[in-house]
Amino acid sequence: MGKRILILSNHFITLYNFRKELIEKLIDDGNVVFISIPKSDNNTYFSNMGCKIIETAVDRRGLNPIRDFFLILTYVKIMKKIKPDIIFSYTIKPNIYGCIASNLTNNKQVSNITGTGATFLKNSIVSRIAKFLYKVSIRNSYKVFFQNSGDKVFFVENKMVKNNWDVLPGSGVNLDQFEFCELPHGDKTNFIFIGRIMKIKGIEEYLECAKSIKGKYPATNFFVAGFIEENKYKKIIDKYQSNGIIKYIGFQKDIKVCIKKCHCTILPSNGGEGVPNVLLESAAMGRICIASKINGSISAIDDGITGYLFEANNTMDLINKVDRFLNLNFEEKKLMGIAGRRKVDNEFDRRIVIERYLNEV
Repeated sequence: MGKRILILSNHFITLYNFRKELIEKLIDDGNVVFISIPKSDNNTYFSNMGCKIIETAVDRRGLNPIRDFFLILTYVKIMKKIKPDIIFSYTIKPNIYGCIASNLTNNKQVSNITGTGATFLKNSIVSRIAKFLYKVSIRNSYKVFFQNSGDKVFFVENKMVKNNWDVLPGSGVNLDQFEFCELPHGDKTNFIFIGRIMKIKGIEEYLECAKSIKGKYPATNFFVAGFIEENKYKKIIDKYQSNGIIKYIGFQKDIKVCIKKCHCTILPSNGGEGVPNVLLESAAMGRICIASKINGSISAIDDGITGYLFEANNTMDLINKVDRFLNLNFEEKKLMGIAGRRKVDNEFDRRIVIERYLNEV
């Protein structure tokens, strides 16, 4: 007998990129899957799969007490109507407000802390409000999945969870989709930044690194792939592009094509990551990864073996690591890429994550 499963999400693209295999498996196993998600033309992807879509407005950014209160009421209404056997939620608002609603309706909810973003990087009013909200919500939920042990320790120490937690290997990576391929040959060495273009993702460090390295090694290309999330970077990106320092390629629907052309993925994030999928996907394809020494990234990279870690917010340290990478011979780079694929095979196969969710069902 199949179960009634409710999934709370704040965006189609994250559900599609990281959870579609789980949802497909839940449907194949005979479960009835309801998805609460903001309105999007893309939602037909999941309805065609057999899911029942409940369009729900979720303000992804900022704290608006009135709007957020109505989100709780909406979740309560949904839960009372469909009477789910279990609820899966992702990202901060579905986690917090979903758990408040599921606690009120006596439903079983599994929350996934996919990273904390900028919320806890500074001790601010926002971080104090977030701590309070976590304490009155997920602390009392059925289960909380963390994507890295650093976030788990932080939540336990700040009493935002009880003993209702478990740690997953990030969101995992689809190893069939992101298949291993040889490093590109040729005179040029290609680097890529993949992510939303905003300060917290380390775009400033990446741009400065590109400027310094290209001055010393002209036979390098630095690609930037992603939406410009913070408007102040539009002019900056244009300037670096017109000066020939970077190649801005915007948001890419099929990022595999871009990764395949590159030798190395750089993620200089300042913090708040789960386990960055750009690192897992790049490593799966045999690409070397260079990332800041933060929770999540340190799980994805074996320093000096599959790539390099550098001190967060330290552009000079990033430049040194890129310089070290460029001075490896082709065979050494190739072996690093192979080691990265082996690590992802052993530790981050998405099937591991799916199995853990199926155990909860």
